[in-house]
Amino acid sequence: MTTFWQWWQQIPHQIDPVLMSIGGFEIRYYGLMYLVAFAVTWLVIRFRVKRGEVDVTMPQVNDYMFWAILAVLIGGRLGYVLFYDLGYFLNHPLAIILPFSTEQGIHFTGFRGMSFHGGALAVALVTLWFCHKRGIEILSFGDLLASSVPLGYTFGRLGNFLNGELYGRVTRMPWGMSFPEAPGSALRHPSQLYEALFEGIVLFFLIWWLRRRASRPGRLLGVYLVGYAVFRFLIEYVREPDAHLGFVLGSLTMGQALCLIMGAIGIILMLMPWRRKKNPKP
Repeated sequence: MTTFWQWWQQIPHQIDPVLMSIGGFEIRYYGLMYLVAFAVTWLVIRFRVKRGEVDVTMPQVNDYMFWAILAVLIGGRLGYVLFYDLGYFLNHPLAIILPFSTEQGIHFTGFRGMSFHGGALAVALVTLWFCHKRGIEILSFGDLLASSVPLGYTFGRLGNFLNGELYGRVTRMPWGMSFPEAPGSALRHPSQLYEALFEGIVLFFLIWWLRRRASRPGRLLGVYLVGYAVFRFLIEYVREPDAHLGFVLGSLTMGQALCLIMGAIGIILMLMPWRRKKNPKP
């Protein structure tokens, strides 16, 4: 068993986050995991549409996915800028949109810094706009997304793990891991894997089980928001806070503060009364 834990603890050192390099341009597993996440989300939505579980069509879904992907990328990036490192980006505004660094010569860096909450907010705005434009019932469509997004999100967190980022705090637990980019040599919680498991897989199967049992539109979306907020809030206690940001609200991290807002919105959706429109837009 000791041999197993020694192997397990050193896994991050055996992973090269770069799949291939072409000159100064790198293709990282992190970026590929985003593509997998979008594909998995689309496949889950397609499964429900084909089974007639939701009142939308695949052409509508395909159109929506284009805008949703843009929202995730743009919102996730701007969310990180605003919530996590505004001071730096005010001094380096081009770093917001350019995946290159000009310090010590020009070299490719990729976009290191994406915020889940920023992406979620952008997706919410795009979804409101899209459903209004197409005459789709917003809460029902939100439930469809809630039953699909968590499984895709799992691969996003696996991408963080493969990239060696967002590691956890120091731990003495045997399942802790040594991350090359972490300061010191102490073992740390593999918080990316915790998030992939609970915010992704566990939450997905919970909502998947509830999808036919929800009494009204909006409840699954509420369960997703509350479930994610609770899991993320708890896991933040073993996740290393951003060095440049630290704690923002007493002993709470920025992620926990944002989860409080997210959870409150989810509770409102779970408890609010709902009436179906008598004359839906064609």
